[in-house]
Amino acid sequence: MAKQGVVPDDLTRPFWEAANQDRLVIQCCTACNRLQHPPAAHCHGCGSDEVEWKEMSGRGTIYNYGVVHDCPIRLLQDDQPFNVAVIMLDEDPGIQMYSHLPGTPVDEVPVHAAVEVVFEETANGQKVPEWRVVAGDR
Repeated sequence: MAKQGVVPDDLTRPFWEAANQDRLVIQCCTACNRLQHPPAAHCHGCGSDEVEWKEMSGRGTIYNYGVVHDCPIRLLQDDQPFNVAVIMLDEDPGIQMYSHLPGTPVDEVPVHAAVEVVFEETANGQKVPEWRVVAGDR
């Protein structure tokens, strides 16, 4: 599935640079040890500006999903319908990311299945994290 190119800004650049190296990183507050995503200049929990990037395992669980039939993004319209799943990270189920679940047939998403991160290149060459069902977990 072709993906719209991402353009990193100063706040998100470390996340996208790590993605280009096939690594998943999430912000972590050094004051209260809280993980947060999407990135912010301050901790969403305690307000500290002492946030750093921490590498994650790249494992998670499918929380839920929907099927997109009428996408307004031109680059995705040829691939309709497609899955959009909510992934909870193993390190913190409160951190949720979205994925098209490459390799999973439309509307055959195994909710609660284990997934692992993969990185796919977008139209402008920037890699983005996607998630695949762990083999044998279907």
